[in-house]
Amino acid sequence: MVRRDPRPGRRKRNLLRVNGVEQVDWKDATLLRQFLSDRGKIRARRVTGLTPREQKQVATAIKNAREMALLPYPGPRRE
Repeated sequence: MVRRDPRPGRRKRNLLRVNGVEQVDWKDATLLRQFLSDRGKIRARRVTGLTPREQKQVATAIKNAREMALLPYPGPRRE
């Protein structure tokens, strides 16, 4: 069974490479907010288009920024 991309020829853009970031820093809250959903969850690698190493760096930086109260923790679902 072959899965086809609904958007052939279109690649996900790597936001770290677009912004020229080589090392992810937890103090850069504006950059890290781009990797959070509206509820505060960390977006998956298939959504962000990052490499596994970059995704791990972003996840660690987001967790550190949450500890320092720069970013929100995931909130409860509101209906």
